[in-house]
Amino acid sequence: MRISKSILASGLLLAASPLFGATVAVGSCQPGKTSFATIQQAATAAPSGTTISVCPGIYPEQVTINKSFIIKGFTSGNNGAAIITAPSGGMVQNATGIYGDPIEAQIYAQGAITVTISDLTLDAANSQLDGLGCAADPVGIYFQNASGTITRNSVINDVLSPGLAGCQGGLGILAESTGNSNVAISLNSVQNYQKNGITVDGFGTSGLTATITSNTIIGQGPTTGAAENSIQVAYGASGSITSNTLGSDVWSPDVFGDTGDAAAGILVFSSPNVNIKSNNISNTQYGIAIVSDSGETADGAIIGSNTISTTHLYDAIDLCSNNNVVTANKIDGADESGIHLDSSCTGASTGSIVKTNTINSACAGVLVGASSTGTTSPNTYFNVVNLQMPGTDICAPAPTRGSKQGATKSHGRFRPAKP
Repeated sequence: MRISKSILASGLLLAASPLFGATVAVGSCQPGKTSFATIQQAATAAPSGTTISVCPGIYPEQVTINKSFIIKGFTSGNNGAAIITAPSGGMVQNATGIYGDPIEAQIYAQGAITVTISDLTLDAANSQLDGLGCAADPVGIYFQNASGTITRNSVINDVLSPGLAGCQGGLGILAESTGNSNVAISLNSVQNYQKNGITVDGFGTSGLTATITSNTIIGQGPTTGAAENSIQVAYGASGSITSNTLGSDVWSPDVFGDTGDAAAGILVFSSPNVNIKSNNISNTQYGIAIVSDSGETADGAIIGSNTISTTHLYDAIDLCSNNNVVTANKIDGADESGIHLDSSCTGASTGSIVKTNTINSACAGVLVGASSTGTTSPNTYFNVVNLQMPGTDICAPAPTRGSKQGATKSHGRFRPAKP
């Protein structure tokens, strides 16, 4: 099965919204409004263009949306949390991903519609999906071919039981499209996911554009399960990733040189021209990884003014692609290198501009693979063992940095979410 996709894209103009007018309520906290007992009842009965205002409370349901709505939590008195939980019998498959994978989504928005989801808590604890094995993929919010806005939500506990912790499913927010869709994902808190916090997937030459801004996405920390990524943009999606706080993505069995899995704060996989700026990333195995794969390029990324600290085993910024611009980043504590022009995963990394970055504490400041070329100065270095290392893709971290050692014949590899 081909690995799933997540994509983050640069600045975008959202599709025109429908004219939103009437407001209906879910729950009993808004006298005078048409009221429904569940969010699904409101989404089924209300016409397109309605605002669905959800009272504080607990809603054990999975919601499918096929009309243009605003769905938002409502504060009543001292209560301000509208919480969607798993139904009492557990979550069930209610969607099929664009690559054919089964998905169990708490909110599923499907089709050429424009939807806003805001001010809700999505808690997938007690999903009861063990019977599906690794086919299970709990997702908090899933947009498929839909445009719109996902903002100010709390998305938590998209995980399977400990016995299935190595499965490559469990996504906080997922946007996928086979056509032209625009999605803005901002100001959300995403925590305790099994695979990815935010995933954006294109399909071939689809026009999925995402802006991912000012979210807080925190992984589980060192885990023996899936190799996590805070944000993944993949398979042709485009857009921007800006001003997010990310980290605690560490696959703990990894050793330096392992050819298996490694975790990343931001993974751009086979998606060109993604703009990555002003993010704060800490405690990962790769801070930012830009990876071309099988003829699908991730060339042309702009990576600027990010702060990246404490990357275990590998690189703060890894460029497995061409013609990227990497400037004014601050890197502090990278086990292998601050910035790597990596020829070990694509055969070459050429044409990138790497300058005016500040790198403190690394085995190599800039690591340049044997077949890689680019502009690699000026940069500022402090406490770096090798300021620049040309002609190699390896700078083994010293044991004194606390890095686990292993064979040094090849690099760790990225694992996108499955489709």
